[in-house]
Amino acid sequence: MSEESPKAAIGPLDIKRVMAALPHRYPMLLVDRVEQIVPDQSITAIKAVSMNEEFFQGHFPGRPIMPGVLQVEALAQAAGVLAVESLGLAGSGKLVYFMSIDGVKFRKPVEPGCLLRLEVEFIQKRSRVCKFAGRAMLDGEIATECEFTAMIADPPAS
Repeated sequence: MSEESPKAAIGPLDIKRVMAALPHRYPMLLVDRVEQIVPDQSITAIKAVSMNEEFFQGHFPGRPIMPGVLQVEALAQAAGVLAVESLGLAGSGKLVYFMSIDGVKFRKPVEPGCLLRLEVEFIQKRSRVCKFAGRAMLDGEIATECEFTAMIADPPAS
């Protein structure tokens, strides 16, 4: 009786490989690089938070903070890369849609100049629906955490 061996970790992935996995583009692409993917298990990615981000113009003048919803979006995009790469769908045009977000907690403000470390792991994986746990880390401390569910879908017909 043989056990299935775990898939080897891959990474780092540059921005070109991230863009092959995700349809997002500026200003909505919120994953700058992937440090490591353990297929079918987890991903560690980076979002370099820059003062040049458009949302800092109004959130908040004099005290720029990355909106929490965009922190969750960055985690979801990292999860999208994990799902697409784990399922061998990179370059296929498949989309990963949010279905639910649960238990989100914001623990530290994310400011310009930060490197936001995005850590996401599969909780459950089915053919089209996946559940994830994610944490956005700043200097080893949790800034944001949540669980979310996403669906893998075909792109709209053109």
